[in-house]
Amino acid sequence: MENIIGRKFEQNILKSCYDSPRSELVVMYGRRRVGKTFLIRQFFGDRFDFFLTGIYDGTKREQLATFNRRLCLHSGEEYPTPEDWAEAFEQLKQYLTSLGERKILVFIDEIPWLDTQKSRFMKNFELFWNEWASMRGNIKLIVCGSATTWMLKNLIHAKGGLYNRSTRKIKLSPFSLCECEHLLAQNGFAWNRYQIAEAYMIFGGIPYYLQILQKEYSLIQNVDILFFKENAELKGEYDILFKSLFKNSTLYRDIVETLAENTKGMTRKQLVDSLKVTDGGSFSDMLDNLENCDFVRAYSAMGKKERDVLYQLTDPFILFHLKFVKGYKGQDENRWSNMIDSPSRRAWSGYSFEQMCLHHIRQIKSKLGISGVSSDIYSWSAKAREGVHGAQIDLLIDRRDQVINLCEMKFSQSPYELTESYLNHMLERMEIFRTDTKTTKALYLTMVTTYGLKPNAYSGMIQSEVVLDDLFQI
Repeated sequence: MENIIGRKFEQNILKSCYDSPRSELVVMYGRRRVGKTFLIRQFFGDRFDFFLTGIYDGTKREQLATFNRRLCLHSGEEYPTPEDWAEAFEQLKQYLTSLGERKILVFIDEIPWLDTQKSRFMKNFELFWNEWASMRGNIKLIVCGSATTWMLKNLIHAKGGLYNRSTRKIKLSPFSLCECEHLLAQNGFAWNRYQIAEAYMIFGGIPYYLQILQKEYSLIQNVDILFFKENAELKGEYDILFKSLFKNSTLYRDIVETLAENTKGMTRKQLVDSLKVTDGGSFSDMLDNLENCDFVRAYSAMGKKERDVLYQLTDPFILFHLKFVKGYKGQDENRWSNMIDSPSRRAWSGYSFEQMCLHHIRQIKSKLGISGVSSDIYSWSAKAREGVHGAQIDLLIDRRDQVINLCEMKFSQSPYELTESYLNHMLERMEIFRTDTKTTKALYLTMVTTYGLKPNAYSGMIQSEVVLDDLFQI
């Protein structure tokens, strides 16, 4: 367990389930590459009594053959290859029964891939748990999967025989900046926090992507190697990511690519109209699934009705891929190195920094000293009208202590120099916000920057500051 970075909450759940006096069905889900299998295998070490991994796109026969090999390996005995899952689970019960009354640990990884068409896998899995394993009192069954739609439908929100049967549910989310820093340090990287933040803005907090970075190269060189060199490892990752997570991967990709073109977010109606799809339960499930994969966030704009909830693409890896990798037909293997001063890269950096801040709201609130203050997170915009300019604020922290932080996020390589004209822009926007929302709360101008504000005649007008180091707090 000493090699596990972060994941303290999840480890506590696994420990409490393993130590409990009853049978446990633990369901873990999360996007591809987020570290589900690594966490479970590192936490439990060699304690598994049975461990099975589904085969992506495998047939029923192939899945059963893999089951047979694992059963024979774990039991040390020869079992015939089962004809179907009913026979397979009977063999598993026979083997587990032979282990006696001690605690028994079973891990089924990538369980959605076992559920091939007409295989009746889930019906037999349901019978195995409901009629046998749950009654034994000593079975610790952990199931894991990346195919979020399947996991939610068949286990998390199951309506049939497995309704409310899982004893614990764990959603594994990407790493925070702090956890990324620990992982890179453990792997021998000597990058500073600015470089780590840039890595997060490209790869997100996905452990696998960070693990394949090479410490002998700079971040820029790593990006060229992983995305733009011939046969680059991550060039096709975007397509694989969606195919492994969702059955109808094409429509899911259409949703995120539409959101990528509308960076400030879109309402459900705008998405439906743009995609020309039916607005119904299936579309709701898709939006929920994208949220559960941490690809998309749903947030409210202050003053808007519930139906006007905005959906915004926030996954750093997908945003980077769609901006710079997808559709690129050039042969420049040093594309990222050669874009170092390009306007498109600077625009992307600013937006990606904003998204990184939105992934670290808890750290921002901590720096502001309001961790214990109830608050809501909003965005706000007002259309231009006669005599009044249009205005937008991407991050508002609406506090119950009668204060609203109006947050401005700026990414720069040195302390940010606040000019008179930009300060006037912020003050004007604040007054438009006050008039538009009719709020009576105190309004605090808040800057979130990499290295703070450069002291000058205007910086003193900012009530609150958050810097990059603050985002790296636990």
